[in-house]
Amino acid sequence: MTFHVMLIPTLDCPSNCSYCWGSKKGSGMMDIEVIEYVTKWLENFKDESVHFTFHGGEPLLAGYGFYKKALPMLTQNNGYENAGFSLQSNLWLINDDMSELFHEYDVAVSTSIDGPKELNDFQRGKGYYDKTMAGYDLLTSHGVNVSFICTFTSHSIKYYEEVFDYFAKNGYNIKLHAALPSMRGDNADSWTISPKEHGDLLVKLFDKYLENLDNLSIKDFDHFCKSVFIRRGTLCTLANCLGSTFAVGYDGSIYPCYRFNGMPEYVMGNVYDTPSLEELMDTDAWRKIQDFNDFVDEDCKKCRYIKFCRGGCPYNGINSNIEHTANAVDPHCEAYKMIFKDITDKINKEFLTGSLGIPGMPTPNKSVDSTKKKASVMDLMNKL
Repeated sequence: MTFHVMLIPTLDCPSNCSYCWGSKKGSGMMDIEVIEYVTKWLENFKDESVHFTFHGGEPLLAGYGFYKKALPMLTQNNGYENAGFSLQSNLWLINDDMSELFHEYDVAVSTSIDGPKELNDFQRGKGYYDKTMAGYDLLTSHGVNVSFICTFTSHSIKYYEEVFDYFAKNGYNIKLHAALPSMRGDNADSWTISPKEHGDLLVKLFDKYLENLDNLSIKDFDHFCKSVFIRRGTLCTLANCLGSTFAVGYDGSIYPCYRFNGMPEYVMGNVYDTPSLEELMDTDAWRKIQDFNDFVDEDCKKCRYIKFCRGGCPYNGINSNIEHTANAVDPHCEAYKMIFKDITDKINKEFLTGSLGIPGMPTPNKSVDSTKKKASVMDLMNKL
């Protein structure tokens, strides 16, 4: 098993995306000493391997010197097994030295682009596209794998076909986000999309994905389909992430997820104190997320998708009510139900027409034909 530790060097960010709620101008910066204590904290924390993700804000603000020390430090520790590195960045600050370092440590990099240049810069600010794509070109020239996050807003959802075609034409692998409200402020509110709009979007994009399986990968749909088959959520939004994901802020504070970073009421401890898992469990912050899971167990117990949805994201659920209590599921539950129903209906139709096979094996009476107009769910499963 692998658990996930997100490292947040800073919440500061040089960009100014209209709907972003994850950054904070003037935030502090992580010292390399925090990384030293992360390794000490994890030495006897869990008998599982650890995947590290550098997130923000903008993590590259920490600079080359920080990563030159942090990556070997997190790799060479003998108290746990390192399961790899990821980094989420707008790539504006990337340079040759960092690119080569990330290639050396096989860091999987993800950046954010919302589609063609004009649309992207309308949402993320003039000049964003060119600076990010310059960073993309530099990283890939060093052999670093870079994927994209695409956020759909109340504006871009009207152009979903153009957005999809942009990524498919360029062969960019992507993950989908819906613009959502935040507990940090209301700047994102006018950009958000409703659960019904989100669900309709997912269903339409899934059809387009099945028509373009050879051109790109969309992580969300890969996970949605896998979850339906194994009856367990494989994406953090659709799984009980409590205890399997942690975030460490610039000052060493430990949170249940990066979305809660910088919110004092969700601090579970600090790496300087090297807390045990049992000590983190005995905190108000842990209990707040556990309350969400308990609510889901009761409120969603009759839902056919509960095993591979788990009420969605706790942050979204807690943020959906004025009191910010755990007594609500992710409001985009409606969207998740819509895409799970669409996938299930497609699988049932394939079964009835005799085209359903076993993942990893050729489908009955035919081989997978990648040139046909629209692939099946099983074609997608065989691709994974």
